[in-house]
Amino acid sequence: MATLSSPITSHLPGSPSAGIRTLARFGFAAKGIVYLLLGALAVMAATGISGGQTADKQQVFQTIQDMPLGRWLLGLVAFGLAGYVVWRFVQAIRDTEDKGHDAKGIAQRLSFAFSGVVYAVLAYYAGKAAFENSNPDGSGGGSSRQSMVATILEQPYGQWLVGALALGIVGAGVYQIYRAYSGSFAKHVNSSQIPADQQQVVYRMGQVGYTARGIVWGILGYFMLQAAMHANPREAQDTEGAFDMLGAMGSGLLVAVALGFMAYGLYMIVRAKYPILKGV
Repeated sequence: MATLSSPITSHLPGSPSAGIRTLARFGFAAKGIVYLLLGALAVMAATGISGGQTADKQQVFQTIQDMPLGRWLLGLVAFGLAGYVVWRFVQAIRDTEDKGHDAKGIAQRLSFAFSGVVYAVLAYYAGKAAFENSNPDGSGGGSSRQSMVATILEQPYGQWLVGALALGIVGAGVYQIYRAYSGSFAKHVNSSQIPADQQQVVYRMGQVGYTARGIVWGILGYFMLQAAMHANPREAQDTEGAFDMLGAMGSGLLVAVALGFMAYGLYMIVRAKYPILKGV
């Protein structure tokens, strides 16, 4: 009897698993909104539309705050990002993706936890800005990154540590592109309740989105590597710097990658509506 009732009970309203599922869905939606705005602002900047800018995630929070009822919208985004943090740590601790306990599995689970830490920082900035009605990018995403790199560079073997971090970021970028074309994320599309005639469109959105993320992460890793080689934390730039570099190569390239970010944002919003959440 317990075996039959456990799966059902875990999804009942008010159960811990139901709460985690709700937080995860809010998280996917909030992440999608952030990527949509990042891409939209960059497209506007590349095409000369007023109000456009290449931005990092914290500057996107300022854009949200400037909207009608922006403070409340930003609060919802902060809550959603906090939900995503919870889901990432659940993935890491409970091994919901069945990665296992070998070296590869532990590394992948640690990547979930690291993602959780990154989004926890973003959720903090968004929540602080919404609660205090202050400028969410006052400290600057780039300056925060550069401060972190400066601290690492001051440690013994600091340049090597920053270099290792740079290679890790480049590797993460390569993995994003691998995900785009290996079909490894197809399970989030084909196994969901997305209507069959729409699954191919959603899958293509995911492919374009993961590719764009891989390109930007590769550039961020390059920036970090330059900071390591020259022992100069100012060279460790953020998403804004990556978009600026793409724009310098050509507005068409910037538009293509920015549209990819928008595609990824839409893909995450679809995942919020039709989630595949194993282990909860």
